[in-house]
Amino acid sequence: GRCDGKCTLVVIFCLQLVAALQRQVFDFLGYQWAPILANFLHIMAIIMGVFGTVQVRTRYVIMYAVWLVVWVGWNSFIICFYLEVGHFSQDRGFLMTFNTSLHRSWWMENGPGCLVTPVPDSPLAPQDHHVITVSGCLLDYQYIEVVSSALQVFLALFGFVYACYVCKDLLDDDDSLDYIAGFDSYGYQPPQKSSHLQLQPLYTCVSAGV
Repeated sequence: GRCDGKCTLVVIFCLQLVAALQRQVFDFLGYQWAPILANFLHIMAIIMGVFGTVQVRTRYVIMYAVWLVVWVGWNSFIICFYLEVGHFSQDRGFLMTFNTSLHRSWWMENGPGCLVTPVPDSPLAPQDHHVITVSGCLLDYQYIEVVSSALQVFLALFGFVYACYVCKDLLDDDDSLDYIAGFDSYGYQPPQKSSHLQLQPLYTCVSAGV
């Protein structure tokens, strides 16, 4: 039973790592600096969780589980951002790039079936930039980003549950070892050699001859 939980968690680690690396590549292509930083921290947390699980370090697994709570919150923000839920708007794209560029999601121009047409000499183009029109996409880029974030949330929920299970299992093992060690302390104790010599009185018997 102990191996089942740890092995399942390792499989979840592998899936999360593949999904995070894939997402990191496309965020680099789109110059999305905020997601790039978040993905990097997520990859570090996964590596820390793998180390804690393999080396039986409960503290590292707990830190991984705590990070997953933050990771779910971040991906929920991305979902709300691209779906423009509430007061979120994609016009505030500088949130993803730290206001260092005008780049958007890489999938905006490279989604499945998308046809990109440049608009020359557009008065709307900022300096050193050009305006394009995108049409014919089978799936809009914002939905691709939403699906990617939803996958991250799905894996994070499974990872959190199994991380808690493994932590509980490791803590139970530590308690059982402490109990056994405490029981052994009341076991057989070998006799110890005394450094003091016990002096016994000597009795002499004198017989008188007749």
